[in-house]
Amino acid sequence: MSSAADPAAEPRRRSVACLSPKGLHRVAYVEWGDPRNREVLVCVHGLLRCSRDFDELARALRSRFRVVCPDIAGRGDSEALRDPMLYGIPQYVADMVTLIARLDVETVSWVGTSMGGLIGMGLAAQPGTPIKRLVLNDVGAVLSKASLERIAAYTGNAPAFPSLEKAEEYVRAVSAPFGPHSDAQWRFLTENWVRKQPDGTYRAHYDPRIADPFKAAVPEKDMELWQVYDAIQAPTLLQRGERSDLLNRETAAEMTRRGPKAKLVEIPGVGHAPTLLQPEQIAIVRDFLLQGEEQ
Repeated sequence: MSSAADPAAEPRRRSVACLSPKGLHRVAYVEWGDPRNREVLVCVHGLLRCSRDFDELARALRSRFRVVCPDIAGRGDSEALRDPMLYGIPQYVADMVTLIARLDVETVSWVGTSMGGLIGMGLAAQPGTPIKRLVLNDVGAVLSKASLERIAAYTGNAPAFPSLEKAEEYVRAVSAPFGPHSDAQWRFLTENWVRKQPDGTYRAHYDPRIADPFKAAVPEKDMELWQVYDAIQAPTLLQRGERSDLLNRETAAEMTRRGPKAKLVEIPGVGHAPTLLQPEQIAIVRDFLLQGEEQ
């Protein structure tokens, strides 16, 4: 059946009202696949990215899952928070609990890249968690200080770009650790990240105030989250970029021995973080999520 005849083949835009200590804010999300499917996969992006980063993964999995990709508050089509110091994992976890309630399912599978993985860890560690299967994309129980400082250096500092081409040059530079991508993939990553302004320039489509709490939270040493990770009981896949500066090899190996004893897969030639645009990366995630099911 062609996508023109099958509305489940294209993403649907939705939003849900979430609560913070300073009032309500709207969290936008895109949904793929059969809206009646009780098998739900939630995919959550990194610090400054957005829901559409998962388009290729969603297309690959929409026949098996109802795939839901939110824009975390202050990014993409979601509203900014009134108090920028609320930009942090506790608020994001609360928002995702509200989103899952909107979806009207008891359990979900979860794919989280970087920050999205931290949100998933925070939710998966809770008693009574709805997460039944967890994919951590290049993030884990220890976050390196050097990587957090690198990310903090450009967070909130993106200039206005006179053209999409100039924006792409910037994205290629700051996102070089993503590894090799085609020209079309770099353009896709750029178009997801910027919005054209009334004056014709392009700007990153996130609230620059996200930088305030992030920079304030950069620790004096590596950030350890073992207490959270060890509380997770869901089957876990850890996908690590071979050259990642956020998740080092020793931490990844230790994560296979404790807590949920994650299955570890390294992606050669990639740093922080695998984009899940490449067929081989998608296949790793798909095989884990469908493990034990007839494929």
